[in-house]
Amino acid sequence: MNRMNYVCSVLAMLAITACAAVKPFPGVVPMEKPDLPLSAAMERLYDEWNPHEDRGNELYSNFKYTPLKGFPRTANVSRRDPTKVILVDGVYHVWYTYRHSECPPVGLKKATDTKPGTDWDLADIWHATSKDGFTWKEEGLAVPRPPKPEQGHRSICTPGILVWENRYYLYFQAYNKVGGQVYCPVRVASADSPNGPWKHHPEPVVGPSPEGTWGNIKINDPCPVVHNGRILIYYKGAPIERGDEYVLRMQGVSFSDNPLGPFVASKLNPVINSGHETCMFPWKDGVAALVALDGPEKNTIQWSPDGENFKVMSMIQVPPVAPGPFCPTAFAGDGNGRGFTWGLCHINPDGGGAANESILARFDCDLSLDVDRQIFKKNNLRFNPDTYFQKGVALPEYLKKEILREQKTLDRNSVFKK
Repeated sequence: MNRMNYVCSVLAMLAITACAAVKPFPGVVPMEKPDLPLSAAMERLYDEWNPHEDRGNELYSNFKYTPLKGFPRTANVSRRDPTKVILVDGVYHVWYTYRHSECPPVGLKKATDTKPGTDWDLADIWHATSKDGFTWKEEGLAVPRPPKPEQGHRSICTPGILVWENRYYLYFQAYNKVGGQVYCPVRVASADSPNGPWKHHPEPVVGPSPEGTWGNIKINDPCPVVHNGRILIYYKGAPIERGDEYVLRMQGVSFSDNPLGPFVASKLNPVINSGHETCMFPWKDGVAALVALDGPEKNTIQWSPDGENFKVMSMIQVPPVAPGPFCPTAFAGDGNGRGFTWGLCHINPDGGGAANESILARFDCDLSLDVDRQIFKKNNLRFNPDTYFQKGVALPEYLKKEILREQKTLDRNSVFKK
């Protein structure tokens, strides 16, 4: 054996010995991080996630949906953006955006005093009750639009409910016009009973952020919770209307000791970098958020110990749109948030968009510390063909034609000669 062959043989034996000394990763994933060389992915499994995947994650759930009884589908009637559900003397209550107009939404440029520009235009706040959360009775108008020239005389929408010292407060967006760079603050109405009557507070309680900042045009989707004895109102901000520039929908929070304000905006705003609607709820001694639809951290559930600094805790599938959970500890403020197992949301039956009429639906889940419903921890959801081929998901014909044109120049032969 010459010297070169000898060296190669020795190196090969050393390599075999080294490989034998390194234990392979076990087939049954250990709960404790093993003392092995780990890839970046396996490091994340232990450092950021959970070795038992979503089954061991308290802040993970799938969502299952049920049609509701008591909300008849009627032409030019839309119900959307439900509040949290509350339980008072054995009766569930919810409030929501209600639009009944002479025609479907016609778009921002064609809107008139009687023709809505969007699904939430020319709207008021309505109220419904239920004994079981599945069958509802529509009680009718709760908070009407205020008269001109008060803020909100065009439309009030996306309400959020707060119960504070045996009194009820509804926060909502308040529009004076539709389209363009529309100023939109949050107003509030209050009542001694969930059945009303509701009285408008004369001034907005949360306004847009300073000029040129992340939420200087609109404050959308007010979502009140109580944390450490203080009222927190979360909201989505809008700096400009959609156009050529990319607008990231972000969320902020303001604090107060009084439901009528003044509310002081967090110095860290925006505190969440994603999400199309707000859904915050007390979880243990902090605040959790269901973040859906828009942004780099869309379709996640996050948690914060202080209500301002959030960390992604789970990634979720098919989350409810504009969820209003039944969260019994939402306003306790005692550091013992228990989460929720159900709530209401809205659905756009025709595939979404501002021109569609929305309906209310129920969702069920397992985001509660008081139950363990393992069926909601499964994450390998499968859908039927109708889901994939529906409007908004299926490839539209105009885009198919464009793709076929592009294929003539983009596609290349998959076999190359050396």
